[in-house]
Amino acid sequence: MRKIVFGIAIALIVLIAFKYCSDKKEDKIVLQESSALIQEQIKNVGKLIVTEGHLSEVFNYKNSKEIFGSLITSDKKALVVVNADVFVSYDLSLLEYEIDEATKTLTLISIPEEEIKINPDFEYYDIQADYFNAFEAKDYNDIKETVKKSLLKKIENSDIKKNAKNRLISELSKFYILTNSLGWTLKYNENIIENTQDFQGLKL
Repeated sequence: MRKIVFGIAIALIVLIAFKYCSDKKEDKIVLQESSALIQEQIKNVGKLIVTEGHLSEVFNYKNSKEIFGSLITSDKKALVVVNADVFVSYDLSLLEYEIDEATKTLTLISIPEEEIKINPDFEYYDIQADYFNAFEAKDYNDIKETVKKSLLKKIENSDIKKNAKNRLISELSKFYILTNSLGWTLKYNENIIENTQDFQGLKL
């Protein structure tokens, strides 16, 4: 009788041990599959997001040059019309991240900053200058540099940049949707992302 009971006990122990090992193996497989799925999602999102816009500006350029001290001044001026195509982009292939299978955590370490490209087209009207203060290459370079600074300042508060950031957040939100569905945690540096709206409050 003891041998039968002992045999049954041994069989139960073996069965429980087998079931435990089988469950751990299954958990590991699921974890690896989840990790692979997250990496695939990152690969799919790792693309260039480009938001396009158009800006138009009119500038009055004026330059004064003193001749014979301050007795005489020679002025030159021009009306400059600028039409510019603007591109705000995020290269998400530069996204830095870390996957921790042990804690089921995806951490976004570094999100690339936006890149702003401006392709301006200049048209010059009513150019006025004289012999002592003629238009030179430097004037045109100064105008282009001034226009670029002005357009960059305007872009900062424009819908173009806001739309670009919204598109970025839309792409990043895919990480939250996936990790949440798999029972993982999504973090951006030290911040835990608990919903898609959390991205709005982060400095991206």
